[in-house]
Amino acid sequence: MQKILIIEDEQEIADTLEYAISSEGMQAIWVSNGSAAEQALIEQNIQLCILDVGLPDCSGFELLKRIRQSNQQHRNVPVLMLTARDEEIDRIIGLEIGADDYVAKPFSPREVVARIKAILKRTQSNHSEQGHNNQGTNADQKKASKPTKQSDFKHDANGHQIHYLGNTLTLTKAEYSLLAAFLQSPKQVFSRRQLIEQVWSSQHPSDDRAIDTHIKTLRAKLRTHNPHTDLIITHRGFGYSLAK
Repeated sequence: MQKILIIEDEQEIADTLEYAISSEGMQAIWVSNGSAAEQALIEQNIQLCILDVGLPDCSGFELLKRIRQSNQQHRNVPVLMLTARDEEIDRIIGLEIGADDYVAKPFSPREVVARIKAILKRTQSNHSEQGHNNQGTNADQKKASKPTKQSDFKHDANGHQIHYLGNTLTLTKAEYSLLAAFLQSPKQVFSRRQLIEQVWSSQHPSDDRAIDTHIKTLRAKLRTHNPHTDLIITHRGFGYSLAK
């Protein structure tokens, strides 16, 4: 049974989430502060965290940073952020430090469950693909790590890493999925809906703003290595593509 850790200090909200998650055959574990959350992550095999931005002993952003910087196995656990208001700055901060998705309060429990399923499906797909790749031949592995036509990039598909100008990019899972899609089809203009499907799934309820935020953070990370070039082109009314 998949274990979902709810990190939320408001019991009414936690109860609502617990019921919705349990109704879908998953096990909900509730903690009300950051310290208890870190202990649960160490002791339990957690598949996903629902993390509230406002906690009594720390901010959700601080806790997410500690999770991502940890040397423990749970450092890569998917995280769905709960924000008190639908403001761009909250989304950007959460996504920049490693959140996989976000939901603004007040929210629909069904929407939260749909997002949980989409994240878990993508995570499990990545693990299955990585396991399959690890069983491949040396020739297959060399092919996966072969530089793309965009000569400044090197995509290590087995390791889920992308290198740019000789530097290993520190990317969130969403940013990695977006850049990998661009590198695979460098001449294609992707619509926002196509990019949502690359990061999550065709059933994901997220709107265009989530993709725009991921693109913004991805651009910023690429510019740290090449500040004079915008590698992701905006096609107004159509979507985004990789600069040719």
